[in-house]
Amino acid sequence: MNENILKLKEWIANSDNVVFFGGAGVSTESGIPDFRSVDGLYNQKWKYPPETILSHSFFERYPEEYYRFHREKLVIDGVQPNRAHLRLAELEREGKLRAVITQNIDGLHQAAGSKNVLELHGSILRAYCSRCRRPYPQEEMNKGTGLPRCSCGGIIRPDIVLYEEPLDQDIVSSAVHYIRNADVLIIGGTSLNVYPAAGLINYYRGNKLALVNLSETPYDHYADLIIHEKIGEVFSQI
Repeated sequence: MNENILKLKEWIANSDNVVFFGGAGVSTESGIPDFRSVDGLYNQKWKYPPETILSHSFFERYPEEYYRFHREKLVIDGVQPNRAHLRLAELEREGKLRAVITQNIDGLHQAAGSKNVLELHGSILRAYCSRCRRPYPQEEMNKGTGLPRCSCGGIIRPDIVLYEEPLDQDIVSSAVHYIRNADVLIIGGTSLNVYPAAGLINYYRGNKLALVNLSETPYDHYADLIIHEKIGEVFSQI
């Protein structure tokens, strides 16, 4: 075990107020592609750029094209929680982890057993009518064909935050609360380039900020501990 992982393990062992903030890199070891790496969704060729497809205005204007992308690229069958998800759930059960704050929409933290999960960008496992707001079965949205519609005639949409849409302020407020009061803040699997989510870490007031990510981030110089390794491998050791 390298020095920095050992230090992180000690921080966690001595704290009952750990908060985890994670991004797409947490789920790549489960087989879900991230967005900005060489093979990520944003570097794949589509008729429209993925960032455009995943926007509110595009969904409103071209919902059929959105759903073609949604079902082909956002819905991935057979994915299971990896070592990072599982260890975070264990830390919560051990009374050490207070909250998981995630930018992911895949529901893998809950599948691993985590209870207090704040989903900044929503979840692909929930759907609702864009007109009457009635909940809708996610299986019909994710596995169906064509454009899913509610009985009222409205278009069904995933309960995710598209570009051009605001984050849920209740979730943001809860995330700020947990980060501000955390003893140990672990940030993992995120490039910290997506705002306003990335800006939440500025609320941390402690001196045990650990960054676990394969590549450098704009916040590396703020961190008290940096680990450039796969997050699943790191969490399997702590």
